[in-house]
Amino acid sequence: MLDINLIRENPELVRKSLRDRQDDPAPVDVILTLDAARREKIAAVEVLKSERNAVSKEISQMRQADERQAKIEAMRAVGEKISALDKELAEVETELTRLVSVLPNLPDERTPYGKDDSENVVLRVEGAQKQFAFAPKPHWELGPALGIIDFERGSKLTGSRFYVLSGPGARLQRALIAWMLDLHIRQGYTEQYLPFMVKTATVFGAGQLPKFADNLYKDHQEDYYFVPTAEIPLTGLHMDEVLDEASLPRHYTAYTPCFRREKMSAGRDVRGIKRGHQFDKVEMYTYCLPEAAEAEHLKMLADAEATCAGLGLTYRVKRLCSGDLGFGARMTYDLEVWAPGCDEWLEVSSISNVGDFQSRRANIKYRPTDGGKARLLNTLNGSGLGLPRTLIAVMENYQQADGSIVIPEVLRPWMGGVDIIRGQ
Repeated sequence: MLDINLIRENPELVRKSLRDRQDDPAPVDVILTLDAARREKIAAVEVLKSERNAVSKEISQMRQADERQAKIEAMRAVGEKISALDKELAEVETELTRLVSVLPNLPDERTPYGKDDSENVVLRVEGAQKQFAFAPKPHWELGPALGIIDFERGSKLTGSRFYVLSGPGARLQRALIAWMLDLHIRQGYTEQYLPFMVKTATVFGAGQLPKFADNLYKDHQEDYYFVPTAEIPLTGLHMDEVLDEASLPRHYTAYTPCFRREKMSAGRDVRGIKRGHQFDKVEMYTYCLPEAAEAEHLKMLADAEATCAGLGLTYRVKRLCSGDLGFGARMTYDLEVWAPGCDEWLEVSSISNVGDFQSRRANIKYRPTDGGKARLLNTLNGSGLGLPRTLIAVMENYQQADGSIVIPEVLRPWMGGVDIIRGQ
């Protein structure tokens, strides 16, 4: 969430940010109007309360009953005015909070301007695309032929965009998750096993509400949301806490299933397992001092890249432009792996510097070692990596001419001696 003081003191900066993001800047004017009304009502209430306090002292010293009663009646009217103003103030504050909470974060000055994802900047490509002596197949052909992906039973169980991983396919997915968690632990992250459902305040604190309410699955009886990413509970882990500066930075990693109402366009991403309402992901998350955020961002990028490199995948690093930047992000690097069967680059990680956007919403601060007052810290997040796209890349890059799939060496300890998946 943006600081109301920033909006009040530098509204044009916020308007420019919205224009750069291809958003409407008009809400800024509404927010300024509401903020002015809020301050006027607060001042009016304070004047009336001060008057009531002063008269209350006079009443306590009055000897004449009729005069005292007249003052009491007058103060009753003042009390009614205060109650009415308090109600108006609450309504203004509710609407003001709602409008401020749907404003996105300000892009970092290094985030390039761009209208949409076509203007993201490719910084570098790591590794050469694998060359095959045969036409590589997409995973939606490889998986069913090997008996490791079952689209029909997934659809039977739930519906469109669901699937079943079977036998070595399920084990390969589990191996990827276990290997990535162990890798991140070696990189200095502390693993967390988190609830897969969280309350409304947790989702709001991470920046998913109210803007993305339509994309979330919710248990309305219990007021629980299924997590769309482990970023949500990892943000909430220290909600309403003050951490000691000496304990920072804090690096966390977690595996969760993720649930999102994907709004898929007809004809786009309709084949295979690339996009669905349920998927698995290993997340990296960092709490740090504001001045350490840039270095931590580069660390997280390097740590995510290590997963791609460890799997022997060709990947590229992109810097997102302003028009494709996530709601809470100031600057984001995307990692995309090459999938030769799909014949496309697949995004497997977005590593974002969020600044104090989430910590302000979730009220997460740190206590300086010099004894100063508590301050907002910075948070960063990134996938390390997201599935099933990593699974797709492994299947398609390690396929053989006979349709079998070689297991990458780093995953074999979790495969129970299986080093190649053959037809069942």
